[in-house]
Amino acid sequence: MNGRDTLNPEMHQNITDKLRLSGVSDARQKAIQKALDNVNKPGFRIEPSAILPLMKPVTWFPPMWAFACGVVSTGEGITANWSILVRGILLAGPLMCAMSQTMNDYFDREVDAINEPDRPIPAGKISKSASWLITFGLIITGFLVALSIHPYVVVIAFVGVLMSHAYSGPPIRAKRNGWFGNLIVGLAYEGVSWLTGSFSITQGIPSRETIALAIIFSLGAHGIMTLNDFKSVVGDNIRKVASIPVQLGEKKAAILASIVMDVAQLAAISILILKGSMTTTVIALILLVAQLPMQKILIANPREKAVWYNAFGTLLYVISMMVCAVGIRP
Repeated sequence: MNGRDTLNPEMHQNITDKLRLSGVSDARQKAIQKALDNVNKPGFRIEPSAILPLMKPVTWFPPMWAFACGVVSTGEGITANWSILVRGILLAGPLMCAMSQTMNDYFDREVDAINEPDRPIPAGKISKSASWLITFGLIITGFLVALSIHPYVVVIAFVGVLMSHAYSGPPIRAKRNGWFGNLIVGLAYEGVSWLTGSFSITQGIPSRETIALAIIFSLGAHGIMTLNDFKSVVGDNIRKVASIPVQLGEKKAAILASIVMDVAQLAAISILILKGSMTTTVIALILLVAQLPMQKILIANPREKAVWYNAFGTLLYVISMMVCAVGIRP
């Protein structure tokens, strides 16, 4: 879990040359160079106001939503189990997801210095050593909350920590290849969270339909993660991170992401049909069809529209998750 202390001068100059060739403005280059100096600066620094941004609250929603979907899919009464629901959502988002973000920011600090120099570590607001203190604090707190739900949930939380390290850290560092990295994130954010919700509320093995939907929407989330990589193309090219947009090109990556998400939803709809849930089947189909014209806009201009699609098109995908969760209830 250690990082390099400094970038050597030759590498520093190489990055400068690549930034210039990439058409990055002079002002942006200066900000990046300052950020590169900050990421490995020795010492312990922590600005309290930077802790929450380090934890990226905007990323908490997917696992919290997936946990809620897992709970709903069981058909168990929520009112009688509200305490488990609250603790589970806290575990999925502000603890385990936040932990994965702080861990990722540590290992990705040099890439972030290029792509997002205003992030807390590149900006010099939180040192790399302080970021690990925050990460371990979240892990310990997460384990305690998991234990309060069920001992087996502690095991699930531990698996989540291992997946986070496999994604961001050595020796695996799966995020260096978009095929594997996106798969791990999809499984962690959607599948593990969904199954944790269904297991926590029932204190037992969830139904086959619940397990199937957890896997299906996890695989579909691979497309969402691909769209998220569009904002980092410049830095990924420079630092040799083989994201899907880097490997396939932006247009092909956008097409792939759309297909993966659509196929996942079609698979989920087929389960609803087999279950005989016709109302939710119709709603899920409407949500899928509504995404198609939005995907056409995305594919025509992926770099400019990836963030837009993640805000609006992906929203319909996650709504479909809950619709399908309701549709398979006993």
